[in-house]
Amino acid sequence: MNDILIRNGRVIDPASGLDECADVAIAKGRISRVGKAQAKAKHVIDAHGLVVCPGLIDLHVHCREPGHEEEETIATASAAAVAGGFTTILAMPNTHPPQDNETSIHYVLQRAREAALARVLPVGCITKGQEGKNLAELGLMTQAGAVAFTDDGLGVASASLMQRALQYSGMLSMPLMQHCQDPDLMTGVMNSGAVAVRLGLGGIAASGEQIMLRRDLELVERTGGHYHVQHVSSAGSVELLRQARQKGLDVSAEATPHHLLLTEAACSTYDPNYKMNPPLRSAADVDALRQGVLDGTIDCLATDHAPHSKEEKELEFALAPFGIIGLDCAVGLYAKALIETQLMDWPLMIARMTTGPAKVICNSKPELGRLTVGGIADVTIIDPQADWTVDVSAFASRARNCPYDGWRLPARAVVTIVDGQVKHSLLT
Repeated sequence: MNDILIRNGRVIDPASGLDECADVAIAKGRISRVGKAQAKAKHVIDAHGLVVCPGLIDLHVHCREPGHEEEETIATASAAAVAGGFTTILAMPNTHPPQDNETSIHYVLQRAREAALARVLPVGCITKGQEGKNLAELGLMTQAGAVAFTDDGLGVASASLMQRALQYSGMLSMPLMQHCQDPDLMTGVMNSGAVAVRLGLGGIAASGEQIMLRRDLELVERTGGHYHVQHVSSAGSVELLRQARQKGLDVSAEATPHHLLLTEAACSTYDPNYKMNPPLRSAADVDALRQGVLDGTIDCLATDHAPHSKEEKELEFALAPFGIIGLDCAVGLYAKALIETQLMDWPLMIARMTTGPAKVICNSKPELGRLTVGGIADVTIIDPQADWTVDVSAFASRARNCPYDGWRLPARAVVTIVDGQVKHSLLT
């Protein structure tokens, strides 16, 4: 007998091209059938009118543990993940101390096992202590269970160090993720331009992102390896990535909900919940990012979930830290940006949240991002017509630094199944 039978849903599996009304059966943590099933099950979920898809994957989450557990922990980030429909999240390494050795990788995996919610995969630092001086122990972290490397929050400024990092990560068949921002041009708090001048705030030019990206793409062309661009924010970067893909370089990229929905104009309220790095940019940049997601230049959607304490985010705009949270409501935000605007359909958006991210970490976790008979039973069920209102106070995340409180969103994850177990459900 199956443990779970999901009946009559619109099953969308971009990896196989499946998009039809079908059933999904789960037994012993594995997918036992995809199609019309007559089998019995201990637990039956009626998914009529709902979308059933592979478990969503978020490549960019700040769990803050160890070091800032008052902001978030691996357990609370996992709870926010499953509440938002994510079965797998990648934990960024800019913790305190940073995740730059095998012990820190083991720690993340152990805390994730204790939480027993989402699948939390650790990402190791590129450089020791994120200081940008010496390579971290990439090989030992790979053996310990790291699935990628990044100094997220900081770009690797040294071209020679970045070249060595690409060479070593290529030898290990591991993706290298880059926060593209030239530190010499990181002098402001919002997008550089007329709005920043009017508000009297220092600007961060898009050229800082594009200069580092252009340099890195030349290094990738020389060294090979898989290079992933985090939180793309500018039209110029989208064009550079498009050219790199045309050359056949092994590059991938992600876009966040806030860079697909918000512009620099939001900063006019001086609300620090609109302060991010990279910053919110112009309407033209938003349009370019959406087109990049549509044509596959940007093949992944990621939240860059960045929790902060209430006290930190209540500081004045110039002094408050960068970043917002988004795991709990990401599906609705992406649907608002990409589906409600009729830019794309559900299969394509789901591909950007499943097969796209899965390809980035496929060498470490080849089973993720697909509904395969015999494969891992990570499944997300989405109500594509939920029409719900965001209530930040009800989030599973420990943090509340989110600008979407009170927004009406057109879709919502309603069931999250990890390893064949229901970890979150809004269905009665």
